[in-house]
Amino acid sequence: MAKKVVLNCEKCGSRNYTFTAKEGSTVRLELKKFCSHCNEHTMHKQTL
Repeated sequence: MAKKVVLNCEKCGSRNYTFTAKEGSTVRLELKKFCSHCNEHTMHKQTL
């Protein structure tokens, strides 16, 4: 069963993206994505 995970911007803290991940995955996602609040590409990390 997949669960929904949320990515938030490292710079401003806004939650911009959602993904589905495996239930048992222990690795937290870290992706460089575009933040519309910062208006630039920043690192986004998975929240709990």
